[in-house]
Amino acid sequence: MTDGAVPPRRLYELGRFLEIQNVGLNLPFALAFLVLAAGGIPSLWVVFLVLVAFVSARNAGHSFNRWADRDLDAANPRTRGRAIPSGRRSPASALVIAAVSGAVLIFTAYLLNPLAFVLAPVALAIVLGYSYTKRFTILTTPFLGFVEAVTPGAVFIAVQGTLPGFVLLAVGGLLAWGTAFETVHSLGDLESDRALHLQSLPARIGVQASVRLVPALHAVALGLLALFGFALELRLPYFAGLGAMAVIALATDLSLARSPTSSRVPFQRHFVMAALYLAGVLLAVFVPLGPHVPGL
Repeated sequence: MTDGAVPPRRLYELGRFLEIQNVGLNLPFALAFLVLAAGGIPSLWVVFLVLVAFVSARNAGHSFNRWADRDLDAANPRTRGRAIPSGRRSPASALVIAAVSGAVLIFTAYLLNPLAFVLAPVALAIVLGYSYTKRFTILTTPFLGFVEAVTPGAVFIAVQGTLPGFVLLAVGGLLAWGTAFETVHSLGDLESDRALHLQSLPARIGVQASVRLVPALHAVALGLLALFGFALELRLPYFAGLGAMAVIALATDLSLARSPTSSRVPFQRHFVMAALYLAGVLLAVFVPLGPHVPGL
């Protein structure tokens, strides 16, 4: 190892702390909306800035959450092995990562356009704020969905410097989609949340009601994303992608009904469904398969 080089072990630990392996949960959605906002291939500069902003916002929220939840994580059997409770990383270092990531996000927004720069602190406040919602409201699950729902609006603002009204359909779709995913995730922590007196939607409405809620949210999400596709007059592959997502969502909902507190399968399938959405968008925009679907 040369002088000044970062030891591979430290990079590995940083990656584990930031859970870089989970970037793919929402990155395909960001890339899909990037292509749609640009109406094709965006400039490499815009792609670079959007990706930096996306990763910076994620890292800011993630590291701040690890700092805010350090005592709760230590009391939860599922999370007590995380870097801060186990002593592998100091709480102060998590705050430094959050602060640097937030600064990078705001600077990147400044390089994009004035509206992105003005709204960047708002987006950052949303990303950081979810860490405390579970302490006082059962709506923490929808709030996490809202964090994910920022993506289409943020990407269109980054690319176009404005927010067309029809993009709110995609915002609503990802709000429902993210709320469904986070409801499943909360079911896995139901017992520890109750023991620690933390609030969540599943803890308030119960397991069976939560299991029934998830497919309803999936249906709303896919419906709104379909309307978004109609508004953009996208080609048929886009809707085929939504259909494939619906099939996997149904299979996921059935497995959830059989094992409500196991989030492993839904977590893995979320990657697949996000990738299917990106594939549908790419085919619809770049491959001349089928006619345009008439707009609304």
